[in-house]
Amino acid sequence: MVELSFNEYGEDGPSLIVLHGLFGSARNWANISRNLSESHHVYALDLRNHGSSGRAMTMTYEEMAGDVADFIASQGIQSPVVIGHSMGGKVAMRLALDAPDLVKALIVVDIAPVAYGHDMMDYIAAMEMMDLSGAMRRAELEEELRDEVEDPSITAFLLTNLERANGGFQWRINLTAISAGMSAISAFSAPDGGAYEGPTAFIAGAESTYIGDTHRNRILELFPKARIVTIKDTGHWVHADQPEAFLKTVRAFLGAVK
Repeated sequence: MVELSFNEYGEDGPSLIVLHGLFGSARNWANISRNLSESHHVYALDLRNHGSSGRAMTMTYEEMAGDVADFIASQGIQSPVVIGHSMGGKVAMRLALDAPDLVKALIVVDIAPVAYGHDMMDYIAAMEMMDLSGAMRRAELEEELRDEVEDPSITAFLLTNLERANGGFQWRINLTAISAGMSAISAFSAPDGGAYEGPTAFIAGAESTYIGDTHRNRILELFPKARIVTIKDTGHWVHADQPEAFLKTVRAFLGAVK
């Protein structure tokens, strides 16, 4: 297992664990975490090979869910609500399926418990090709990545992982391990016969294709009590596109969890 770094918000209230998506980190969720700390004790985690957490050459969801289970045990956390976005949503789902008694309730943001045909290898290749030795200024590196990645919002998101180090720059993510593990990251497998019977919310972006009508049967098969909520004017990064609507939806669900 890998030891996970985390940011903590608030001290009172029930525990809430936040899991970011691929290429993300706990700090991408700082604003949401601070807002939710008004009612909950929030732990925003860096998953393996991301942020300040430990590195490992494999990235199966069983392993990443095990990392989170170990974190819950090491911190003495009791019955947390777990919220996960994209890759983090798959980690949260696998944790709930593997250890349902650990998870009080589950919030999955814009991802389904299925395999997806697309991957992020083009982004990885673009980041790997960049010269981080210090020969180029950060602004030049940003321009180089913008030339390779068409969507400026994705470019900006990827660049949140670029930091200064040893006279140059480095990525705060383990690109080698992520590249090697991409087939596992794109996939999803559930334990045989497993289902999570606890309260569950799936929050979908209206303009995203990650949760569609074809996914509903599988969602309800594994999470029989799931409710699916779609937030308008949002893509895959629901929480960033419409933070107030996202927080309203999450708070309504949390308020109904007993």
